[in-house]
Amino acid sequence: MERPSWDEYFMDITLVVARRSTCMRRQVGAVMVKDKNILTTGYNGTPSGITHCNVTGCLREQLNVPSGERHELCRGLHAEQNAIIQAASQGVNISGSVLYCTDSPCIICTKMLINAGIRKVIYLKGYADKLSMEMLEESGIETYLYADVVSGGC
Repeated sequence: MERPSWDEYFMDITLVVARRSTCMRRQVGAVMVKDKNILTTGYNGTPSGITHCNVTGCLREQLNVPSGERHELCRGLHAEQNAIIQAASQGVNISGSVLYCTDSPCIICTKMLINAGIRKVIYLKGYADKLSMEMLEESGIETYLYADVVSGGC
């Protein structure tokens, strides 16, 4: 039996975390890791105590908002935001950590990740937000498409 690499292990966990999402458009998971230890996790969905979109209906769908635009027109938080909030509420220092995420971050999450001191982002698939990737590069945060990591391309 072959053991998964650390990157495979953490990305597999990220996929399980994403299954907790109640978003009707996409299920996203995020895991913050430092020194091979999971610090926090997050998935996209409404704030605690707020009715989930799968009950109320998707506001973005109702308003025909395209993916990657008008993030404020949503009842939910992104997975990365929830991982950062979890760290803050539990007193966990995520500076210098690696973010594993099912999708590359949007621009709002990117700005939060930069200020939180994240050093690397490994994502499973891209997201429609060119400015986000430009800012990650400018900030010096390493970004990797997961397929490139597991194939040894990084």
